[in-house]
Amino acid sequence: MVLTRKAGQSIAIGDDIEITLLEIDGGKVRLGIQAPRSVPVHRMEIYLAINAEGEKKVERAPREQYRALRRQAS
Repeated sequence: MVLTRKAGQSIAIGDDIEITLLEIDGGKVRLGIQAPRSVPVHRMEIYLAINAEGEKKVERAPREQYRALRRQAS
């Protein structure tokens, strides 16, 4: 979906999220986002970093569990 908005105009996502185009300045766009606190809102690069860190923890977990079991067995 591609939407066209002018400064000051908004879009709604569901009943709880509103995104407002605040300002256009050259190649930059400022957005205002109103969402419930329970909905995480991140820039994409931050979102990807958080997910990558979570995946590393998941990958480490089996090895750490294996080592812990070996320590208990000895």
